[in-house]
Amino acid sequence: MTDLFSPFQLKSLSLPNRVVMAPMTRSKSPGSVPGPDVAAYYARRAAGGVGLIISEGTTVDRPGASNDTNIPNFHAPESLAGWARVVEAVHAAGGKFAPQIWHQGMIRNVGAGAHPDAPSDGPSGLSASGKQIGEPMSDADIADTIDAFAKATVDAKRIGCDAVEFHGAHGYLIDQFFWEQSNRRSDRFGGDMVARTTFAAEIVREARKRAGPDFPLIFRFSQWKQQDFDARLAPTPDDLARFLAPLADAGVDIFHCSTRRFWEPEFEGSPLNLAGWTKKLTGLPTMTVGSVGLKGADFVMTFRGESSAVGDFTELEARLAADEFDLVAVGRALISDPDWAVKVRERRFDALSAFEPSALAELV
Repeated sequence: MTDLFSPFQLKSLSLPNRVVMAPMTRSKSPGSVPGPDVAAYYARRAAGGVGLIISEGTTVDRPGASNDTNIPNFHAPESLAGWARVVEAVHAAGGKFAPQIWHQGMIRNVGAGAHPDAPSDGPSGLSASGKQIGEPMSDADIADTIDAFAKATVDAKRIGCDAVEFHGAHGYLIDQFFWEQSNRRSDRFGGDMVARTTFAAEIVREARKRAGPDFPLIFRFSQWKQQDFDARLAPTPDDLARFLAPLADAGVDIFHCSTRRFWEPEFEGSPLNLAGWTKKLTGLPTMTVGSVGLKGADFVMTFRGESSAVGDFTELEARLAADEFDLVAVGRALISDPDWAVKVRERRFDALSAFEPSALAELV
């Protein structure tokens, strides 16, 4: 596993290896404030050899950004103080830390979260099925949301985070702007595939302006949505290139390419996965993710109560050796086994733990 445990350097981000803890919602922050148990949870993974911790999704300062008061936010003073303690604990354990900055958009049901009377934000006020259930975001709503993402980025830098990740995947707000089904705007934030990247690109551009040139910005995107696992945002490599170009130009440093199974080719006729194609088309570093270290049930099946056995590492080694991607995000395997990284580095594969859905019940 030489390539997985080689150093990685990008701007101010210096990692001892290529192992990243994937963002995974845990809903263990009462009042939206991450407590000492959250800090200990992330620090254990850093102590276990993970190079970069990406937090669970943590929401921006918009009333309709979250559907659950147990999901942390990244704007209230007490929440930022909690995240500062997380950063301190992760650094003390030898890791680096990046919060994932998030807005749920129309996935959040009106009446949920800390502001039950607030409307849910969406480019066109449409549900996943295309039903009109709210008003389109106004120009002021969009400007305020871009500002909220940029403010969160500045706050992340201020409290000592090593990077930030913007959640632009899985059918949440940024992703809702990408999709023709949910974005039917006729202004500059709507239109063809390239025009529909404007909202995301402006978030990245404003964050880059305020945080400076050396603070790393990670952008997570996916072809699929929670509402449609077969959806294809970019059905061809040419489409993917057109989609990615405005985001790269705006200042993305690393693309986090979310797939359900990292070993699956993205397009017919090439073995490259989504991260591989993204790196080829943009020239930027990429992060792969999707059932790394596991076999059997993917994360969707996990929520149906299915376990996942420890997987084989041959495919991961081969793709890293071929320089298909730069970083490897590990999700459920790290929930079950905080020492996953050090065990893999030492090739103690027999000591790895299988994933059981019951592990999601507690922060351990």
